[in-house]
Amino acid sequence: MDELTSTFVTESRDQLLAMEDGLLRLEQNPGDADNLGAIFRAAHTIKGGSGVVECHFIEAFTHKVENVLDKLRNGEIPVSGALATLLLECCDHLGALLDVLAAGLPQPDATVQARGDALLATLGAQFLGDSGSGTAGDLPVEHAAELAASGGGIVVTDAWHISLRFGPGVLRSGTDPLSFLHYLASLGEIIAITTLADAMPAADEMDPECCYLGFEIRFQTRASKAQIESVFDFVRDDCTLHILPPNSKIGEYLKLIDQLPEDSMRLGEILVRSGALTQAELDAGLAAQSAPAAAAGAAAPPTPLGDILVGQKVVHKEIVEAAASRQAAVSEKKAGEARMIRVHADKLDQLIDLVGELVIAGAGASLLAQRSGDSGLIESTSVLRRLVEDIRDSALQLRMVQIGETFNRFNRVVRDASRELGKRIDLVITGGETELDKSVVEKLGDPLMHLVRNAIDHGIESPALRAERGKPENGTVQLNACHDSGSIVIEVIDDGGGLPKEKIRAKAIDKGLIDATATLSEHEITNLIFEAGFSTAEQVTNISGRGVGMDVVRRNIESLRGSIEVSSSEGQGSTFTVRLPLTLAIIDGFLTGVGKASYVVPLESVVECIELGDAAGGRNYLNLRGEVLPFVRLRELFEIGGEAPARQNVVIVHYAGKKAGLVVDELLGEFQTVIKPLGVLFRHLRGIGGSTILGSGEVALILDVPALVSLVGSSEERRLAPPRRDAAVSP
Repeated sequence: MDELTSTFVTESRDQLLAMEDGLLRLEQNPGDADNLGAIFRAAHTIKGGSGVVECHFIEAFTHKVENVLDKLRNGEIPVSGALATLLLECCDHLGALLDVLAAGLPQPDATVQARGDALLATLGAQFLGDSGSGTAGDLPVEHAAELAASGGGIVVTDAWHISLRFGPGVLRSGTDPLSFLHYLASLGEIIAITTLADAMPAADEMDPECCYLGFEIRFQTRASKAQIESVFDFVRDDCTLHILPPNSKIGEYLKLIDQLPEDSMRLGEILVRSGALTQAELDAGLAAQSAPAAAAGAAAPPTPLGDILVGQKVVHKEIVEAAASRQAAVSEKKAGEARMIRVHADKLDQLIDLVGELVIAGAGASLLAQRSGDSGLIESTSVLRRLVEDIRDSALQLRMVQIGETFNRFNRVVRDASRELGKRIDLVITGGETELDKSVVEKLGDPLMHLVRNAIDHGIESPALRAERGKPENGTVQLNACHDSGSIVIEVIDDGGGLPKEKIRAKAIDKGLIDATATLSEHEITNLIFEAGFSTAEQVTNISGRGVGMDVVRRNIESLRGSIEVSSSEGQGSTFTVRLPLTLAIIDGFLTGVGKASYVVPLESVVECIELGDAAGGRNYLNLRGEVLPFVRLRELFEIGGEAPARQNVVIVHYAGKKAGLVVDELLGEFQTVIKPLGVLFRHLRGIGGSTILGSGEVALILDVPALVSLVGSSEERRLAPPRRDAAVSP
C-alpha cells in the first residue's frame, strides 16, 4: 500500500468514527443541523478521497450513503431509529471496505460484496426510491439547475445551452454571424436554435449595417467549454456570450473539484482548473467585481466573485458553492497541518526508547561526577540531568492521548446491546479529557468492553423490573476518568440490581471454587466474579454468560501494572474501579536499599519517609500521629539474608485511599526510572512490577505498590478477624 492510500485509510477511519458519533447523537437530537452537516461532510470526504486513490468500490458505496444523508439534511426524509441503525451498519461496512483496501486487495470478497449489495438495496428501496438507482458518477445536486439565460427562458436540459448576442458593429467588420453557427455545428449537433429579435428597433430607426439579432442554442457535443468558446474567439470582444453546461455534467464538475490537488487556490482558479469556467469568463467577472468597488471607493466591500459569476449566468450556483467549500477545506487543512504532523507510532516508540537510554546514561554520568568530586563536572552533569528530565517529560507528553476517544466508542456498544436485550440504557461519560499513555489506551479497550457489556447484561434490569422496583425505566451506565496521585482512575458504574452475593456464593460452591463451610467477607465474595469460568447468568447470550471475560479483565489490567476493585449494593448498582499508571515507559522513582539489593518505589506513591526505631517492637504496625499504619518488612518478604542494620526506615506509600509502610535499610533519594519489563519466567513474582538499570549498570527492581498495599491490608484483616473456619479459594 502506497503512502497516499495509507493516509486515505487512516483519515477515513477517523471520518467513520466522526460519522458514527454523529449518528448516535442524531437520535437524541434529530433537529441538530450542524450535526447533520458534519455527518454529511464526513461521508463526502471519504467519497472524495476514494476517488483520488481510485478505489471505486468505496466511492460507489459511499455515494449511495451520501445521497441518503443529503435527503436527510434537506428534510426530505425524517430521522428515525431504523434509518440510524441502517446508516450505522453502512459505517461498519465502510470499515470492512477500508480493511480490503488496506490489505491491498483489488475487490472485496463475495461475503463483503453481498453485505454491501444488501445494504444498498435497502437504502434504495426505503429511502432513495428511483433516485437511488444511479451510479457513482451521477453525483447529487441540491437543487435543479434553473438558470435564466440572457433573453429569458429556463435552462433545464441535458445539452449545453449557449446564449449568444452579437454586437451592433459585427457586420461592419465584415463578419458573418451565421458562419460561426456553421462552425459550431462541426463540433457537435445543434438540437435547437431560437432567434432573439427583442433588440430589433422600429423600421424607421433600423440601421442596415447593424446587427440586432441574438440566438439561444441547445447544443450536444463532447467538446469542452473552452473549445466551444474558441469558436467565437474572433468576435469575443464584440458579442455577449454565455455558455452553460448541461445538468448531467454538474456532478462531473463537482467530482473534478474534489479531485483537484490540495493547493492554495483562489475561487476563480478552482473553477478554471475544473473546466467549469473559462479564463475569459473569469476575467470578465473580475472586471465586473472591480468596477463598482473603484467607483464606490476603497471603503466599500467588493461583491463576492461567486455571486457575480452566477449573476452573469456563466456557471451554476452548485459548482460555485462546491469550489468555495473546497477552497475553505484546503485552507483549513493547511492551517491544521501547520500545527500538527502525523508521526508513525513505531518512530515515537523508538524515540521513547532512546530517551530511556539517555536517562540511564545521564544517571551514570552523574554518578561518576559525584565520585570524582570535581565541582565543575558535578555542576555540568546537574545541568545535563535537568535537560534530560525536560526531554523526558516532553517525549512522554507526545504519547499522551485523551481517553475520551476510547470512551466514545461505547456509545454504539450501549445502543446496540440495549436494543438487542430490550432495555433502555443511557451512557454518561465524564472525564473524557483525561490523558494517559497511548500504549495503555491501546490495551484498555478490551477490558472496558467486557465491563460495559457486563453492566448492560447483568447489571441493568429490564424496564418492567425497574418500574416494579421504583426506578426510572431508563438505566444508566457511567464511564468516569480522573487523575489520582500519578495514576488514572476509571470507573464503570451502573444503577442496576447490583451483584447478588448469595447467588455468587452458591455458584462458587457449585463450581468447587470454595468450600460450603467457608466464611468469606463481602469483598472476598464479590471478587469471586474474577475467577476463570465464573458466571451467574441463567442463559448464554450474544453478549455474555459463558464465564469468559472478567478473569481476562483482571489479567489484562494487572499486565498494565494496574488493579481493579468492585463495590456493589444489591438493588442499587455496582461500581468497578480500575487504577492504572499514566505511563509504562519512564517514571520518577524513589531509590531504596535492602541488604545488597536496590528497589525503586514509584515516587507518586510515596507520602513520606520516617525512621522505624523501636516503637514497633515485633509488631507489623506502628502509631503514625494517632493513625495505625501497617507495614511490611521487605527483608522478610523477599527473604534477603544478612543482618538488618540497627536503624531502618519506613517509606510510607498510598494507593486507592489506603496507606501502608515499606521497611527498608537505606533511603537513596529520587531516581529517574526507565521501566524494563520482567521476563515471562518472573511475571508471577509477588510485589515486583518491573526492573530498571542504575547509573552503575546494576539492576534494580521496581516495587508493585498496589500489590504490596493489598498484601499488607489482607494480612491485617486476617490478623484482626475473629477465629473462623477458613477454606481457601482455589487458584
